[in-house]
Amino acid sequence: MSREKKYRKKKKLGNYPFLSVIFSMTLALFVLGLFALLLSTTNSLTQVIRKNVEMQVYLNSGLSEPEIARVNKSLSSREFVLKTEQGPAINFISKETAAEEFIEETGEDFLKFLGDNPLKDAYVIKINPDFHSNEAMEEIKNEIEKMNGVFEVVYTNNMIQSINENITKISLVLLGVAIILFLVIGILINNTIKLALFSQRFLIRSMQLVGATKVFIRKPFIYRSIMHGFIAGTLSSVALYALLVYGNTKIDGLTSLQNREILLAIFISLIIIGIFIAVFSTWRAMQKYLAMSLDELY
Repeated sequence: MSREKKYRKKKKLGNYPFLSVIFSMTLALFVLGLFALLLSTTNSLTQVIRKNVEMQVYLNSGLSEPEIARVNKSLSSREFVLKTEQGPAINFISKETAAEEFIEETGEDFLKFLGDNPLKDAYVIKINPDFHSNEAMEEIKNEIEKMNGVFEVVYTNNMIQSINENITKISLVLLGVAIILFLVIGILINNTIKLALFSQRFLIRSMQLVGATKVFIRKPFIYRSIMHGFIAGTLSSVALYALLVYGNTKIDGLTSLQNREILLAIFISLIIIGIFIAVFSTWRAMQKYLAMSLDELY
């Protein structure tokens, strides 16, 4: 009797080996989530780099405090200066402070040798990412140098060009990899579910022979696929979160590159993608087996 019950349980409509399906889907979705996390972190790092592009504005010697303040006010009003929660990203470095930092870094006291401080007061300004093109940076440089009290403006032109080129290349590569990865994972999950449903093809045929409609036959498989997709998406999200927590303990500054809203969106997306691919693959496989003749089932 127990064997008969066990046999009936195995042959229940929609009851196919699901552990391998969930494992395969979880692994595939985890890889997809890991890539999405890498993409998000790379984007955050790019934003950090862009927000730290600077120009050094050196002032004429002998300027009074009101004149220095006037230059500050003029720079603060320009739209090319990055605006933060604390205000315009402008930092004043006096020539005395610059001399102290130089001596501390090099260990050489040039003041004793020269007898005077040849350095100049300067403003270090961070540039809004919207103005990071080479043409815009050069226009900003020329505009600032025309201000009264400004001696010279310096920025690393090659670095700006290199940042723009590398960001473009990285974005294109990541986009291409994302598309390929999504297609490969979709095919992997689709084939896994198709193989799992293969064991039910004769039961599906039997249900057709006794007059069951396609909707009736399809329903338990679709419900089961929704559950499997949800479980796989949840497990992959939990595994990804655990990896993220571990990475935060090992890599300094990684936390600052993470956005909670984006992480939550990734986790929810994994569940939605898992359900969608599972349902779509199940529906396709069911369509195939429902349309097969008895000879084709063998």
